[in-house]
Amino acid sequence: MVFPEFECCTLCEHRCGVNRLAGETGVCRTTMPVVASATLHPAPPSSYTVFLAGCNFKCLNCQNWSISCYPDIDSGVRGFLEPAALAAECVDRLCSVEGMLIGADRIFFSGGAPDIHLPYIEEVVREARLLRPETMVNFDTNGYLTEESFERVLAFATSVTFDIKACDDEVHRTLTGASVAPVLRNAELIGRAHRDQLWEYRVLVIPEITDTQVRPLCDFIASIDHSLPVCFLAFRPNYVLEDHPGAEAALMEHCLDTARKKGLVNAHWSGSTGLRGTVSPSADPSLYDAYPHPAAFLAAAYAAGAGCVTHPRDCRACEVTCGMRPFVPSRVT
Repeated sequence: MVFPEFECCTLCEHRCGVNRLAGETGVCRTTMPVVASATLHPAPPSSYTVFLAGCNFKCLNCQNWSISCYPDIDSGVRGFLEPAALAAECVDRLCSVEGMLIGADRIFFSGGAPDIHLPYIEEVVREARLLRPETMVNFDTNGYLTEESFERVLAFATSVTFDIKACDDEVHRTLTGASVAPVLRNAELIGRAHRDQLWEYRVLVIPEITDTQVRPLCDFIASIDHSLPVCFLAFRPNYVLEDHPGAEAALMEHCLDTARKKGLVNAHWSGSTGLRGTVSPSADPSLYDAYPHPAAFLAAAYAAGAGCVTHPRDCRACEVTCGMRPFVPSRVT
């Protein structure tokens, strides 16, 4: 199946304009959509979760790095599946005894970043609803879609899990390689105009990096609607931040207390806490000039140590082969 939009891809805010059908690649490095894996998953919302390979962010903390860094790292993927075949598989698994036992009630598109494969997902959803009209869909996004693309997601998604990495642009760029403005724009759109489709905002709490962002993010969400659902996720060491300390339970409780003081009435936290680590990246002193924010500087030191050579980090503007993409952590948590 051919997806014409891939001939000049502008699905996300990188707007690379590459011809993915001809094998050209932009920031996400993907051409045709590739299914990494698919499985019944009990985590809320309980679902049949489809993990799509590739991502338009290069997050230092990625827990699914072997999927998001595809094709630079290929730890085994299923490959391209025709939308009708994947749709039939999803419906079958949702209707299975195993699916019903865990209460799986929707297809959950995750990754990597499903955002970069939007036309493919739309076709899978269309085929699934031909087979089972009541099929529900969750879309997991990092928020870096264009306005047009996000409106398309909202047209078919029953629910959206929305990750917000940071509120400060310098911290967000250092952590992900991309600006925060489109993310906050789309977060505000769903919070104001599509409240019933927001499953929750998800905020990863990384000690000494994104814990600095909890207060401004609570202010941002409260300015939209105090009743919006927020989940603070406890960081566990992963990928470039494999040796960084995990979040402690006391820090997560502090995040929850901050949210409540800001008036957020639907906030909670989840995840494993207390995983050991050490804050000890070596840093080139020149990075101080590029990153005035202490949290951004710390993240940048990790990025530089893993092979990132463009500072301040900006994956869209980087004209060199990414030195961080092939990074393989030695620790899995």
